[in-house]
Amino acid sequence: MIERRSLSSLGNANFGWLDAKHHFSFGHYHDPKRVHWGPLRVWNDDTIAAGTGFDPHPHRDMEIITYVRKGAITHQDRLGNQGRTEAGDVQVMSAGTGIVHAEYNREPGETQIFQIWIIPNKAGVQPRWEARQFPKGESAGKLVTLASGRAQDKDSQALMIHQDAALLGATLPAGTTVTHELGDRLAYLVPARGKVRVNGVEIDARDGAAIRGEPTLTIEALEEAEILLADLPQAA
Repeated sequence: MIERRSLSSLGNANFGWLDAKHHFSFGHYHDPKRVHWGPLRVWNDDTIAAGTGFDPHPHRDMEIITYVRKGAITHQDRLGNQGRTEAGDVQVMSAGTGIVHAEYNREPGETQIFQIWIIPNKAGVQPRWEARQFPKGESAGKLVTLASGRAQDKDSQALMIHQDAALLGATLPAGTTVTHELGDRLAYLVPARGKVRVNGVEIDARDGAAIRGEPTLTIEALEEAEILLADLPQAA
């Protein structure tokens, strides 16, 4: 089963400085059929105006992954962490027992990010933040694990999260195909750009695809594409 969730069907909140599309219920947007997908609780598609951002605010007991699509995001938190994450790179924050952070677009133009929240499999962990550069060539034509808590990724370069889940990314030239062995797990796929075909279902840029009961995923780039794929356990 592959349920295509078109960009036009997503929740939307536009505050001028922030234009946000919500794949799952978030803020004032609520759809009882789109609350979570396994432990995947939030997938926000945010466009942030230059010189603006999210002022200090708290989180707890959530794994928050930020994938930068365009521009860069500057992070700071009350643990003393600071960092700038550029397009194609990833940052992870384990909110754990509680953390207060801010995210700003200090760039001259707009920044676009995917912000992904995953419910952890362990509450009350030590809060932490880290980021990693992923050279553009690493994900060319193949899926690269960006963040993971799966046992099989323990010794990889992926950023760690507290859940048996993984976020993978790939950049695909038009006409190329990659496969992913999903088994009996769930997946959620979003092309950051470009159109793809997943097991026969066409998914446009920034659409979502909620996937269940598809042991093997065959992802074909119908045009040059950049994709993100969350590999998830069945239960939150």
